[in-house]
Amino acid sequence: MIAPHVSMRVAAGVVCLFFLAAAATAFHPPQQKPSQRKASTTRHASTSSSPTAQFADVTHAAGIDFHLTCGSLEKRYIMETMCGGIAVFDYDNDGWMDIFLVNGSTLEDLRAGKCHPSKLYRNNHDGTFTDVTVKAGLSRCGWGFGVAVGDYDNDGWEDLYVTYLKDAVLYHNNHDGTFTDVTVKGGVSNADRWGTSAAFGDYDNDGYLDLYVANYVDVDLKHLPELGSGPFCQYRGIPVSCGPRGLKGSRDRLYHNNGDGTFSDVTEKLNIDSGSYYGLGVLWLDYDKDGCLDLYVANDSSPSLLYHNDCKGGFGEVGAQAGVAYSADGREQAGMGIDSADYDNDGWPDIVKTNFSDDANNLYHNDHNGEFTDMAGPAGIGPVSIPFLGFGAKFFDFDNDGWKDIFIANGHVNPQVDKHTFGVTYAERPLLFHNLKTGKFEEIGSHSGTALARRYAARGTAVADFLNNGRQDVIMTVLDGSPVLLRNQTPAAGHWLCIKTIGKRSNRDGFGARVEIKAGGLTQYDEVRANSSFESASDPRLHFGLDNATRVDSIVVRWPSGKVDTVENEDADQELVIEEERGITARHTGAHRLPQRHSR
Repeated sequence: MIAPHVSMRVAAGVVCLFFLAAAATAFHPPQQKPSQRKASTTRHASTSSSPTAQFADVTHAAGIDFHLTCGSLEKRYIMETMCGGIAVFDYDNDGWMDIFLVNGSTLEDLRAGKCHPSKLYRNNHDGTFTDVTVKAGLSRCGWGFGVAVGDYDNDGWEDLYVTYLKDAVLYHNNHDGTFTDVTVKGGVSNADRWGTSAAFGDYDNDGYLDLYVANYVDVDLKHLPELGSGPFCQYRGIPVSCGPRGLKGSRDRLYHNNGDGTFSDVTEKLNIDSGSYYGLGVLWLDYDKDGCLDLYVANDSSPSLLYHNDCKGGFGEVGAQAGVAYSADGREQAGMGIDSADYDNDGWPDIVKTNFSDDANNLYHNDHNGEFTDMAGPAGIGPVSIPFLGFGAKFFDFDNDGWKDIFIANGHVNPQVDKHTFGVTYAERPLLFHNLKTGKFEEIGSHSGTALARRYAARGTAVADFLNNGRQDVIMTVLDGSPVLLRNQTPAAGHWLCIKTIGKRSNRDGFGARVEIKAGGLTQYDEVRANSSFESASDPRLHFGLDNATRVDSIVVRWPSGKVDTVENEDADQELVIEEERGITARHTGAHRLPQRHSR
C-alpha cells in the first residue's frame, strides 16, 4: 500500500508528466523492470456527453448501524489502515441480497479481548435491513479484514470465509439462518497469517470450489515498528506507519476442495507465491477463454501475479509476459483492488486495478492472445486517478446502456497528510467512470449526487441489485465510520436482464461459467463470480443492461463442466434462474419474486 516514487509515467502511448515538489516515498524507489509490451495508441475518437447519474446515501434509512473499527485514528501501524471487507450474498435463499460487514479491532482491545463484532444484515425486501448477527452466530471477536462467499459443499446455501490478522474462519451455512464454524474440519485456518482478500473458484473443474487467500505481511504484534522509525516509514518526508517494504511478506495460500467438506493446502505443490509478495487483491477469471479458471493477484509494492491454468491441475505464472505485472513503464506498483469485465464488448475479459496515490490505476485491455495492454491513459481513467489512493474497484452498468462503467473507492492510508498542503488528503471522494462506448470513459462522480461528492477513507466495495428492480447499487466501507450504501437513482436508465446460475455437473454457484447474450444488436459477455474488488464479494447474479431493447435474442451459458446451454427469445426486465442441463427454472419480473431453494 506504499506509493511508488513519483516519476514520468508512460501509459499506452500517452505521456503524463507530473512533477510533485519535494516528493518523497515511504520506501526506496521500486526496481526498474523492462517494459514487457509496446505502448498502444488510442483506437477511438473521444465522446463528450454522459447521462445524469444519481446515487443517494440511504445507509441510515436502510437501518444499517455499523461502525468499522480499525486501530487508532492516527494509523500508527500498517494493519490499522486496511480493514473493511464486505460480502453481499443471499444467506437465507429468499432471492434478496443480504450484507455482511467485517469488523476490525485495536491493539488495546485485541489484547484485552474486547469484541468489535462483524454484522450480518438481512434484506427486508423493502429497502431496509435487519441486524441478525447474533441469531446467525457470526459474532466472533478478532481483527477481521476480508471475506469471500461460495457454496463450497454444493448444498445450495452460501457459506462464508473471513480473514483475520492471525488466522481465518470458514462458516458453514446451516440452512436455517445460522452458521457453524467448521474451520478446523475444513483445514483452512490460514494459521499465523494475516489474510486480506480471498476468493472461491473451481480451478480444476471437479465441481467443487477451491479457495485462494491473499496474505500480506508477517506482523509481530510485540515488536511493531513505530511511526516514522525507519527508511520505509516516510511519505513525502513526513513520518507515517511502516511498511510493507522493510517487513517480511506472507505467502499466499491455495486450498484445494477435496469434495468431502475438507481442503488440502496445495500452495507449495503448485508453486504459488514463491516470492511471498504482499497480497491484497484476488480475482479468478478465464482470461484466455479455454474453459479453465486463471488467477490474478494484485500485490503491494511488488509485481502483481497472473497464474495461467494449464487445464491439467497446474499453473504457470505469466504476469510479466502478459503485461499485467508492472506499470506500463515497467515499474512495480502498489496494487489493491481488482475486478474483471468486458468493458469494450469485444467478447474478452479485461481487468481494472487500483493503486497508491502518485500512480495511475490500470485498465488492462485483453488483446485476445494471452496478453494485455494498459489502456488507462487513452481510456481516460489513468491521469485522473493519480492524486487518489484507490482500494475497492467494481465494473457495473449503472445506467443499463449495455456498457460496463467503473466505480472506484478511494482513501489515503496516512491521516498525517492532512497536516500538509501538497495536494493530498486523507479522505477522498469516490470516482465514477461512465463508459462512452468508444474505449473511453468520462469521470462523473463529482456531479452524480452529494454522496459521491463527499470524501471518505473508503476501503471495501461491492455492487448489488438490493431492490431487485434492475438497478445496481453500491456499498463501500469507511475506516472508523459507517459504511455508505449508495442507492442508484439514475433517471432514464435502460432495460435490463439478470441471470442467476445453478450448476449441476459444475459447482453449484456456477462460478466460472461464461455467459453471452445478444439483444438490440449488441453482444455482451460476462463471467460468474462473487469475489473481487478489495476484500469483498458482490452480488453473484450477472447483470446486463439492455438499453432500449425489450427482448433478448439469445443467451448462451458455457459451464465449467463443458456443457453449453442456450436460451432464446426472452423478455427484458426480469431475472432468469438458469440451471445447468435444465435451462430456465424460474423467472422473476422486477421486485416481484418468490424464494428459490435449490439443492444439489
